[in-house]
Amino acid sequence: MTCRVLVVEDEIFVATEIEHVIDEMGLETAGIAADQKTAMALADQTDVALVDLNLKDGPTGVAIGRALAQRHGVTVLFMTANPSQLGDGVPGTIGVLPKPVTDSELRAAVLFAVARRGQTDATPPKRLQLFASAV
Repeated sequence: MTCRVLVVEDEIFVATEIEHVIDEMGLETAGIAADQKTAMALADQTDVALVDLNLKDGPTGVAIGRALAQRHGVTVLFMTANPSQLGDGVPGTIGVLPKPVTDSELRAAVLFAVARRGQTDATPPKRLQLFASAV
């Protein structure tokens, strides 16, 4: 089964670049969501989600990440230029990758999230800040 990755990002150029990297990795994109409504509509088709914090409908990323992880069993990794907004983290989610990111950092973070989903041991990329609840 292919791992389906949801990109929760309202900047379309950033979202399509992330989608391109995911496709190059041989993974399937569940879709791009620029807001909470779209993200929740795609939740049941998602295995891993990359979630920005500030979206088209405001600062809804934390609520989206929490709902995807806790209600839908999605492995959630936040990607944001504002990691301090997450405080000590969001229960049920892995951590945060500070933006901007290179393609290689993105690949490493996605591979880590996929490994965690499969309950496989993996070493987190250097810039990925794991939440205490995920360690």
